[in-house]
Amino acid sequence: MKIKKKSGVVSHMIGAFRAFIATATLALGALIVTPAAAGTLQCVPYARQVSGIEIYGNAHTWWNQAEGRYARGHEPREGAVLAFAASRSMPVGHVAMVSKVVSEREVLLTHANWSYRGGIERNVRAIDVSPNNDWTDVRVWYGPIGGLGLRSNPANGFIYPVQASEPAPTIQIAMADRAASTAHAAF
Repeated sequence: MKIKKKSGVVSHMIGAFRAFIATATLALGALIVTPAAAGTLQCVPYARQVSGIEIYGNAHTWWNQAEGRYARGHEPREGAVLAFAASRSMPVGHVAMVSKVVSEREVLLTHANWSYRGGIERNVRAIDVSPNNDWTDVRVWYGPIGGLGLRSNPANGFIYPVQASEPAPTIQIAMADRAASTAHAAF
């Protein structure tokens, strides 16, 4: 009987030890995993960093926030940010910097958090598939399939990194009439 009692105590101690180890492992895992997950790179801070465009908030708000602060348009330019609209598959939109203009309907993008959570992709292909050639419907390279994504994505257009400003004033340059001043100096 005493042997069974001792083995019961030993079993209880082993079970308690296992529970302690499991709890400690989960606690340590939470400490290690949480900061990494919390630090997952998103498209907005990355686009802000690589483009110099100082806009904050969800990607789908960038287009309207840029009005009056940055020039906007539908022509791709190197260094511009392509602002994707919110959609069912992208409820907060997306932003990506144009790293190279290949043609009027093809660019290379540099962006974060597209093909892989928190991942950065540089110089990936994007094409304009909009019927009016205005970059309002875009297909983007998607890493997991090794090609352009199967769906097109609505976009608002490009935000250019130069801040919007008032039109430059007309500058007039006066030219001195050297012949008249030489004649005047002779008197």
